[in-house]
Amino acid sequence: MAAWSPWHTLETVRRELDKVFDESGTRTEPSFRTAFLPGRAVRRYPLMNLYEDTDAVYLEALAPGVDPTTLDLRVVGNTLSITGEKRRVAGEVKPEAFHRSERATGKFVRHMHLPVEVDENTVHADYKDGRLIVTLPKAEKAKPKQIAVQVG
Repeated sequence: MAAWSPWHTLETVRRELDKVFDESGTRTEPSFRTAFLPGRAVRRYPLMNLYEDTDAVYLEALAPGVDPTTLDLRVVGNTLSITGEKRRVAGEVKPEAFHRSERATGKFVRHMHLPVEVDENTVHADYKDGRLIVTLPKAEKAKPKQIAVQVG
């Protein structure tokens, strides 16, 4: 006979609520999930900076230790989604061999609402030294237009 756990029941309810919000499309951020650290406060990963100039929107994400082959970026509407995985350690170290493990690992999903419409066909991403740098060129209709003033 299995022992009843209130935490297991709450986790099941949380998953069902997340599923409802995901299907309705009203949620842009996984606000109930705790990235990597179950039972702790919500932690968004990777940490991001978002800024723009007249031609593009730029996103810098700190993602040290992430396997670049697991990164997947998608632009849908005005939302950029980044998924990936930060793996444990290289080699065959068994979990029971650890005396301490403070570095977070696991799969992650992060959604970022973009301030303007971008041209999703020309998005460019680079991963170097633990930083993911994404360049999202603005759509032509989102770029500021210079209007000449006629002096009459």
